[in-house]
Amino acid sequence: MPEPRIGIFICHCGSNIGGVVDIPHVLESVKDLPNVVHVEDYKYLCSKPGQQIIKDRISEMRLDRVVIGSCSPRMHELTFRQMMREANMNPFLLEIANLREQDSWIHQDSPEAATEKAIDLIRMAIARARLLEPLEETEVVIEKTALIIGGGIAGISAALDIADAGFKVYIVEKEPSIGGKMARWDKTFPTLDCASCILTPRMAEAGSHPNIELITMAEVDKVDGFVGNFEVTIKQRPRYVDIDKCTSCGDCSAVCPVDVPAEFDANLTYRKAIYIPFAQAVPSAYLLDMESCLGVDAVRCGKCKEACGADAINYDDHEKTIQLKVGTIIVATGFDLFDATKKEEYGYGEFPNVVNIGEVERMLSSAGPTQGHMVRPSDLKEPKRIVYVQCVGSRDERTNRYCSRICCMTAIKQARMIRDKLGAEIYIFYIDLRTFGKGYEEFYESTAAAGVNFIRGRVGEIIEDPETHSLTVRGEDTLLGKPVNLDDVDLVVLSTGVVPSRSAKKVQHILNLSESPDGFLLEAHPKLRPVDSFNDGIFVAGMAQGPKDIPDTVAQAKAAAAGAMALMGKGKITIEPYYSIVDENKCSGCRVCVSVCPYNAISINEREKANINPALCKGCGTCTATCPSGAITSQHYTDGQILAMINEYLSGAIETPQE
Repeated sequence: MPEPRIGIFICHCGSNIGGVVDIPHVLESVKDLPNVVHVEDYKYLCSKPGQQIIKDRISEMRLDRVVIGSCSPRMHELTFRQMMREANMNPFLLEIANLREQDSWIHQDSPEAATEKAIDLIRMAIARARLLEPLEETEVVIEKTALIIGGGIAGISAALDIADAGFKVYIVEKEPSIGGKMARWDKTFPTLDCASCILTPRMAEAGSHPNIELITMAEVDKVDGFVGNFEVTIKQRPRYVDIDKCTSCGDCSAVCPVDVPAEFDANLTYRKAIYIPFAQAVPSAYLLDMESCLGVDAVRCGKCKEACGADAINYDDHEKTIQLKVGTIIVATGFDLFDATKKEEYGYGEFPNVVNIGEVERMLSSAGPTQGHMVRPSDLKEPKRIVYVQCVGSRDERTNRYCSRICCMTAIKQARMIRDKLGAEIYIFYIDLRTFGKGYEEFYESTAAAGVNFIRGRVGEIIEDPETHSLTVRGEDTLLGKPVNLDDVDLVVLSTGVVPSRSAKKVQHILNLSESPDGFLLEAHPKLRPVDSFNDGIFVAGMAQGPKDIPDTVAQAKAAAAGAMALMGKGKITIEPYYSIVDENKCSGCRVCVSVCPYNAISINEREKANINPALCKGCGTCTATCPSGAITSQHYTDGQILAMINEYLSGAIETPQE
């Protein structure tokens, strides 16, 4: 086998690397190493001229290995791989030494140390490059259908974009209707547009679109397969009402004798055991809550079935299992409001006149439990003095450290609407007002000019008069540096932050997705891949990824839809050959690798040997490290390659001991 011919190319990256590292000295130090036949530097190797230089040298010098000293491989490895393809060279005979993030950026105060480290990194890269082998990428056919988990504004927006492009879309929603939390909100900030007026046309469009199939009252139970070929198992709860037959006349609900708290209205009013969540629900059909129903036979009740002229009620309905095969998945599981009972000092759940922003939204809605009138829950009278407490469950070391983003503007919006309706005296206690969006700061200023009082400081305690249910709010004004006591407060509104949806945890486990420290789903890269997950073909959008307002949610949903369409539009995708391979002659079938694989990529074949699915394997090396027989090898990151890098570094360290 001929000796490898290695070319070394170092990028200045403007002054990011070249301003710290002595690049001529680095090249001089490595030019005579074994198998190195060419060294060269250029200001921007990622540029077209820079890439052309490398392609020219590959041809002129008959290079069969390339080492590039540049920024992180996460930035431009794909760029340089494509460059090597254009030079008729296998793209996996490339090694990148990270001279920016791992060297120059962290050693700016010591150019000498940075230069020595750069030499070590290039030497180690050369040692590995000698052992690199050409690898072939495999192709996978993409199923041209998409699954969207969650039917809120993010899921609906993504579904419509994909469906309009001609692809089949399934929306799985755990609630009886799509619409999500936005369907419960009254107005949107800063324009005070009607939330339902924006949302319900999109809901209706999704419900009637020929390429969209709604699967409500359902949850994803299992997902097998890989990018382009996901096999999805869905469990759908019984509705006990035939959607196709139901005319939404309401005759069944009119005769139902049962009253239970209405979840959609934040439990501020009651619904029947057979009900429709809200007037604009999609699908527009009633459902029967069997847990609240008195009984499904004529002896105990049966009134709803008797009243239904369309014969849409089916007491024998049962849970269904739905099997789907899809090419891409978008997770848009939304959010929940923080449980304010965890902040005992505010009395939520104990004092009737302490409410959260979600409950106020339903009060302000003309279709809500109070027909748009603000009332005190204790006596249903109009409040004259209202206090908002910001950052409840956000920016708090004891609950959630992150900012929920929407709370400040939601409180300002509600305060403005209440002020305009009632002329009530309103105070907002805040830590910092975060009015980050287009027109938000102007809306805050106009709200303050309209008479809403803003107090910078925390609320420490809320006390209730048990006879009148009026409240005393104790806090501080940090701008004035003095305590604040507000007596005879009629209503306290807690601006509760947002937390990941309860269903998101299950979805995360089923899809094997990563989680950021705040509990939301983790994107592959916050700037370059903000809607991609680490699993190919699976995208995240909206509040599932982190707190955001409606415009950002819709924008992210469109980005996720674009990513899904890009994959499905190709028809097939190439899989990076970083997967592990099994030597069946050594494999004992012990199944240790199956138990440790984080991607469920390993199974046992009919010969009782480990079998690795290349499309699922991410080359993490966990199986390689734990295989007791040494039967598994990680392609492109073999033990020999890693050992060569270590030995090269150690030999240099011995020759040039550190002071």
